[in-house]
Amino acid sequence: MTLEILTSDSLAPLQHGFFTRRGGASSGVFTGLNCGAGSSDQAHAVAINRARAATALGIDPESLVGVHQVHSADVLPVTGPLKDKPRADALVTATPGLALSVLTADCQPVLFADPDAGVIGAAHAGWRGALDGILEATLDAMEALGATRANTVAVIGPTISQAAYEVGPEFLDTFVMADQDNTRFFANGTGGRYQFDLPAYGLHRLRQAGIGEAEWIRHCTYGEPDRFYSYRRTTHAGEADYGRLLSAIRL
Repeated sequence: MTLEILTSDSLAPLQHGFFTRRGGASSGVFTGLNCGAGSSDQAHAVAINRARAATALGIDPESLVGVHQVHSADVLPVTGPLKDKPRADALVTATPGLALSVLTADCQPVLFADPDAGVIGAAHAGWRGALDGILEATLDAMEALGATRANTVAVIGPTISQAAYEVGPEFLDTFVMADQDNTRFFANGTGGRYQFDLPAYGLHRLRQAGIGEAEWIRHCTYGEPDRFYSYRRTTHAGEADYGRLLSAIRL
């Protein structure tokens, strides 16, 4: 099976992609293109998968740059391949030939670009990172490299949708304490629980930050098991581990 790569017309001038799980070398619960070295998948299978993704992006595997994601609001500017993986949740660069990448399995993968300035970014934005400001921090770091918010485009890739994201009242309380208006991102569920709209919240934060254009490509990781890995779906199924989806962009 060949690789399946989702793209956005908004980022069309730049090589980018939200890779699905199709076309990889992993097997078992990881079947497909698992690009997460932090999973319990076989290391050689993950290496093959990452090499296939790099080839699709027109680079060598060393130029596929990522970080050790920790659900923070920390952004790393990069100018070349990394020897190790610093702890952060977003990367920015103005260096051609590097592909900035993030790994997700329900959280939002967000790709950024100001094509005129020649500056790109990639962020891993789960609920905690989004609430703490990872998206705004990525825009700040891009501006430091010469980007302009009004000229910057951000695209949210496959992420968990509101229908699949059930949360408890304490989760709602955390968001309401940050901003009373955040109630708009919650719908009533069953048994006193709620459904949280993560991509709508991400779009809100981006637009509030003054970005030129922002969109979600409208694919739910939970609802399409043949295409996407999902931490929540794995938990519900009682499986021991889960694959990680790769999203990347390059100048």
